[in-house]
Amino acid sequence: MVIFSVVAYFLLVCAVLALVFLPALRERVWSQAVQWQRQGRARVQAWGQRREQGLRSSTEGVGDVVQRLARFAALNWIWLLGGAAVLLSAPLLSSWLRLGHAFEGYDHTASREMDPKIAALLAGEQLVPPPPLPPELFLTKEVEKVYPMAARASRQWELLDAEFQQKLLVVFRLMQEQHGYEMVLIEGYRSPERQNQLAAMGGHVTRAGGGQSYHQYGLAADCAFLRNGKVVISEADPWAAKGYELYGQMAQSVGMVWGGSWRSIKDLGHVELRRPGVIKPG
Repeated sequence: MVIFSVVAYFLLVCAVLALVFLPALRERVWSQAVQWQRQGRARVQAWGQRREQGLRSSTEGVGDVVQRLARFAALNWIWLLGGAAVLLSAPLLSSWLRLGHAFEGYDHTASREMDPKIAALLAGEQLVPPPPLPPELFLTKEVEKVYPMAARASRQWELLDAEFQQKLLVVFRLMQEQHGYEMVLIEGYRSPERQNQLAAMGGHVTRAGGGQSYHQYGLAADCAFLRNGKVVISEADPWAAKGYELYGQMAQSVGMVWGGSWRSIKDLGHVELRRPGVIKPG
């Protein structure tokens, strides 16, 4: 279907270009169109003569306007049909190309291979979540700009899925030990009510409504960096930009999906552990 749509649109564009750049063809098409128009006009005139008495007795108003529009359409149906085809071809092609496409963030069927060393670490000791940080660290303008209502976000590790929690703790540990980045949890579990509130703020915040985000199932987290006692989020900071790159690589190595790899919306601090059947297609 997609290939057919692309070919059809290509042929339509070629036809339009041919009419523009080939005068002989354009004159021939125009002559045929004029002939069709004359035939249509003759039919309309004949119809008008039969209905003339009725039209004279009709009242002015909506009925008269409709009749005039119908007469105009009958006289110019070729041009109206051609114009509609050209105008609708691009949107229809775009719609066909989007059929069956879901936002990348909601694809629960994706899977990633895990590094053997990471797998061995995950199979070892059970890591313990870090102690909670002072709430005021998450009240800055930088945090609020990227994560609205972050002050009311849940940072309770115990509300996260056990497997996801351990994977995220492994990422935190390796980011610290191998690259010197101390990481913090901005938000973990998110209620459906809060998800709907964030969705109401617009697509730049989230495109997922309640029940359509892995946050609702304890399988997603938004994270950032801690430097000199301050939460650093903005990728405009070269140090943070490099950190996000390493963070994404580390998250993918333990089998998680990194929001920075999405083509639709880039969410550099977001990671999630996808499971088939958790989020129902909607």
